[in-house]
Amino acid sequence: MTNHGKMLVDTLLAESFKELAVTQPIEKITIKEITDKAGVIRSTFYNHFQDKYDLLEWIVSKDLMDPVKLLIQNGMSEQAVVIILRNIEQEKEFYMRASRLEGQNSFEEIVKHCITEQLIEILENSIMAPHIPSGWLTKERIAAYHAQSLAFLVISWIQSGMEVSPQEMGAVYNYMIHNSITEIIGDE
Repeated sequence: MTNHGKMLVDTLLAESFKELAVTQPIEKITIKEITDKAGVIRSTFYNHFQDKYDLLEWIVSKDLMDPVKLLIQNGMSEQAVVIILRNIEQEKEFYMRASRLEGQNSFEEIVKHCITEQLIEILENSIMAPHIPSGWLTKERIAAYHAQSLAFLVISWIQSGMEVSPQEMGAVYNYMIHNSITEIIGDE
């Protein structure tokens, strides 16, 4: 199968999964339901994904992280957050339901993993600033720290009903990421 063909099947399975997730809890969706809705056989699913949580990770990666890669690489994190949130807003019901996933395959862990992976890739292709205070502060730890904060912001926004606009949340993220707790306490 060509790369284009694989991507088409991946997308077909993802759309099927999203449609099902809007009508029932993700935990209860079966691979058979996904493949039946997508019009493919069960073995096709396993040629592309390990399980439905792997498929969910692919969706988060493709729908949310891939579109903002260049923005993040160019230091445009506020704009990247706005685009991520707009993409979530476009499929609000799906992401609201996905955000409820807890436990071993929680939505939070999937989101953190996707963000961390992308940030590590960006850091691997970047020159690290010379003033990093310790060798303990690796690219992986820097990526995980920022993934944790962005995942918290995104999931909190989803679970609060997306009441604040993506633009305002982008500004909130920009403020939080550029100000220490000391600066925030002193911000009167």
